[in-house]
Amino acid sequence: MTDILEGLRQAFLLIIGLDADLVEITLRSLQVTLSAVFIASLIALPLGAWLAIRRFPFRRAVIAVLNALMGLPPVVVGLFVYILLSRSGPFGVFGLLFTPTAMIIAQVIIITPLIASIAHQSIRDLWAEYHDLLLSLNTTKWQRIKTLIWDARRALLTASLAGFGRAIGEVGAIMIVGGNIDHATRVLTTAIALETGKGDFALALGLGFVLIALAIIVNLLIHGISRTERRGRW
Repeated sequence: MTDILEGLRQAFLLIIGLDADLVEITLRSLQVTLSAVFIASLIALPLGAWLAIRRFPFRRAVIAVLNALMGLPPVVVGLFVYILLSRSGPFGVFGLLFTPTAMIIAQVIIITPLIASIAHQSIRDLWAEYHDLLLSLNTTKWQRIKTLIWDARRALLTASLAGFGRAIGEVGAIMIVGGNIDHATRVLTTAIALETGKGDFALALGLGFVLIALAIIVNLLIHGISRTERRGRW
């Protein structure tokens, strides 16, 4: 019990004192995750809108596969990206393995289905309301997609924040493609695993508190946006 309390005390001092390692790891985590969320949103939001308004053969099957990919095992994604970026892989010439770029690629693959699925559900409901109006105005499919994305922007922001929440806590794929290299690819989750294994519970707890704080902030944002969205509909 004494060791735990001492670890908590040291962790608190690290956070209050803005420990250099703690700050560096936190900033790198935010850089990687925010980049991944931005790229994934650029892909997933138009995809979700397109699936909501477009009718084509096997559309239901595509949506079912997209929903299934929400539970894609991160370690499998990490292995897949590792093979692609390794020296013997098709993209090995770019030297991206064990870099933040490789970590971003893995996170994009993991969270794109999640964001796209939530976006599809939100825009599908909105499309039911706007269908007749947009058709009567003789809009193109791209104009419909832009209109739906803009009017569903709060719900879509919630989708992106959900992707952020999943990406910031990811460890398996990040460990495989990033390598947990100090001052290069070490992020909150991989650092917590490393410091715990080394017995440095103070730093591990400090990193854990920061990670929990980020998760709480994201969930509060999602809750606030959801309430705002509901009021807007009323």
